[in-house]
Amino acid sequence: MNTINKRVIGYLAEEVWTTVAELNEAITERVHEVNHDIRRIDGTTRVERFTDDELASLSPLPEEVFEQVDWKQAKVGRNYHLTVGYQHYSVPHALAGQLLRVRVTATRVTIFDGQQVVAEHPRKNGRKGQYATDPAHVPAQHRHVAGLWSRRWFTDRAGAFGPATVAVIEAILDRHPIEAQGYLDCQNILETLGKKNKQKLEAACQQLLNMGAHPTYSTLKRLTAGITSDQQKPPPVIPAASNRKNTADPTTEAPGVFVRGADYYAQGR
Repeated sequence: MNTINKRVIGYLAEEVWTTVAELNEAITERVHEVNHDIRRIDGTTRVERFTDDELASLSPLPEEVFEQVDWKQAKVGRNYHLTVGYQHYSVPHALAGQLLRVRVTATRVTIFDGQQVVAEHPRKNGRKGQYATDPAHVPAQHRHVAGLWSRRWFTDRAGAFGPATVAVIEAILDRHPIEAQGYLDCQNILETLGKKNKQKLEAACQQLLNMGAHPTYSTLKRLTAGITSDQQKPPPVIPAASNRKNTADPTTEAPGVFVRGADYYAQGR
């Protein structure tokens, strides 16, 4: 450091440059002189010392740029996805319920069972709750795999709340390209919103269907919070008024109705 202070910084201290490029060129010349021309006490230059003593001990630089790595543990859910950083990543369905090690970098999520890599996904960023699902991880028949969630498992539970809840759960499952990506939403709706009051959830689902709104957990949560005790029963769907012209004969008397004729009023009564 003392050599750099004297031979580079001190040497160039009185000079003036109009561009950064000119300054960098002057610094490069001075550093080259320090390393290649100035000899040490033993008669060698710094470049010669490096070439003879150190170069052979160095390893090549890695092909990939260094990335910071975080290690985590995560339990695989019954939808054979685990959650890291509020995003969901699939693993082979046979590992449902297992506690696995997860290596997280800025670009990749690698999942280990012991020392074996069982899944790897590009890391999801941005909106929370996204899914990364490998189709190879999806079981062929959900209902025949013990311990896994399935469409039947959720619709059977929703049936205990009412038909509106069943319809909402089915709509959530149908909108996902891979059905298992909707399982966690269904679980949160049935377990969290419906745990304390089944009638409230059924009423909220009926309201959502009447509105034709997009079925989501947040929408149902808002509707449920607005339902008071006297609104527990699902409100019925009110049919729209008919747009057909009324062609009934105005002179036709309805049963049990007495109408006086014009002659009655003509007599001045």
